[in-house]
Amino acid sequence: MRHIIIGAGAVGGAIGGRLAESGSEVLLVARGAHYEALRDHGLRLVTPQGTRTHRLPVAEGPEAVELRADDVLVLTVKTQDSIAALDAWAPREVAGTGGATAGEVLPLVCAQNGVESERLALRRFSRVYGMCVWLPAHFLEPGVVVADCAPLTGLLHIGRYPSGLDETARSIAGALEKAPFEAPVVPDVMRWKYAKLLANLGNALRAVCGTSGGDARAELLERAVAEGRAAFAAAGIEAVSDEEQREARGHKVDPQPLEGHPRGGGSSWQSLSRGTGTIETDYLNGEIVLIGRAHGVPTPVNAVLQRVADEFARDRRPASSLPFGELAARVGGPVPQAVIARGSAARDSS
Repeated sequence: MRHIIIGAGAVGGAIGGRLAESGSEVLLVARGAHYEALRDHGLRLVTPQGTRTHRLPVAEGPEAVELRADDVLVLTVKTQDSIAALDAWAPREVAGTGGATAGEVLPLVCAQNGVESERLALRRFSRVYGMCVWLPAHFLEPGVVVADCAPLTGLLHIGRYPSGLDETARSIAGALEKAPFEAPVVPDVMRWKYAKLLANLGNALRAVCGTSGGDARAELLERAVAEGRAAFAAAGIEAVSDEEQREARGHKVDPQPLEGHPRGGGSSWQSLSRGTGTIETDYLNGEIVLIGRAHGVPTPVNAVLQRVADEFARDRRPASSLPFGELAARVGGPVPQAVIARGSAARDSS
């Protein structure tokens, strides 16, 4: 089995590097300066166990790869880049299959935040797998990925999309568990991904305001999550409980101090820090806004976080540069009590 990592940034680089360390065959796909650094100098993976440089095959896109029947495509680009990646890879012919395409025969794993990429993928690929990624990692410098957690690098629930189990999921999980990952194979992977979506609603807040705000910041985040729970309840969406998540993680994936590599923010903060011009907030806070609009649930906090983060990305404003008071003023008053009640009811029943 060869793992083709489509988007070898923070998550993709950590997964690819760790798989390579454990003996799996890996091919990295990257673009621009990151591709050039990987090609010329290898992947420098920094972990609590030390820094290793992996000289792995690397490609800029599918046209440079001869696909094989034993390939697994692991999609780790941000969701806003999913359609371009899926459209590029799905029609590629797979050697030794009598002309079948990747979309027809190869498994594709969506190792991404949010819940939209699996749906996008299923239009183009017949074998789609969801992966709930709990893998804190940083990618700010071309060729360098920092994954600072221990004793495990990450917790990666995997399952068939929209639901179910099969031998492919078990094989992928087996390869991951030879590396320092835990990869539970679950029949309901989207329940895990919807729960992770709630945990990612603070990404935009961290990206634009940093860690300022104190108790008011915590209250604002609680309001965003309450809106998410209320939207889920109205839509009949199930997510695993906070308790189940905490039990699964335990102290398996705890951040460790790494000299010379101070912790930054999450994936959205990194996008702003690198000045990419895009951000995944449309598929995090924007997902809650979408569900809320479809089911008559107001989501004012998430709507403001979505708009402000999009503005920051579009204008390439520096990460963490918005005073929290300015953001709070844009959000305005507290979320309606009816929304809080619906969110609490959804939490209590999960």
